[in-house]
Amino acid sequence: MKSGSFRDKIVLVTGGGQGIGKGMALAFAEEGASLAIVGRSFAALEETQKEIRESGGECRCFQGDIADEEVCREIVGQVLAAYGKIDVLINNAGVMKRTGTLDTSNDEWRNVIDVNLNGVFYLSKLVLAEMKERRAGNIINITSANGVTPHPNASPSYGASKAAVTYLTRHFAMEFAGDGIRVNAIQCGPIASKMTDQWSDDYRQQSLAKIPLARLGTAQDVASAALFLASDEAAFITGTSLNLSGGKLMQ
Repeated sequence: MKSGSFRDKIVLVTGGGQGIGKGMALAFAEEGASLAIVGRSFAALEETQKEIRESGGECRCFQGDIADEEVCREIVGQVLAAYGKIDVLINNAGVMKRTGTLDTSNDEWRNVIDVNLNGVFYLSKLVLAEMKERRAGNIINITSANGVTPHPNASPSYGASKAAVTYLTRHFAMEFAGDGIRVNAIQCGPIASKMTDQWSDDYRQQSLAKIPLARLGTAQDVASAALFLASDEAAFITGTSLNLSGGKLMQ
């Protein structure tokens, strides 16, 4: 990627205060983009903002829960008021539960679907309207290998929500291709995080044994994939789910 290749671009990242979202925000800022980051923890958002600004980048924080349609409307309105446009939307925010089917309460089911699926729809619908007016734009949805094949440690709500986002990715790509908008997904396998730091040595070794590349993915791996999909180098790619699993999931 050429340094500064996203200069004059506005990139909105949900869940931008930590983990994968923070990694993507930092990567796009390094390439010259101005960032709008969304999350529920303002302290975490401010930390990401501080790192970006200390490196000479531009970043603004927008606190809110994307599971609420009105909050999404307010956030998009604020971003557009601040920057005038949204060139790239990265739907990254999500929640994961590990309960089995019989232990999954209806409230838990609704919460996961509200955040992981409904939030993606609410934000995308609002941003697509703005992108359609300009006949340009990029949306990247962060999905999961669990949306393709079930995992014993992931709840049915998580896998179902991610599978549905994969469908939305394809539908949006089909519907808005004629408006100059590309929509793709990054289908993540195991990614190093605070959660994986808590794994026991035995579980870590068992997990790595199932990954042909013999390591966990990193936030930088996801960021590199997002930079590519949002770039002009991927100008003929839309409606795809980029498999980022180290070979664990082969399609």
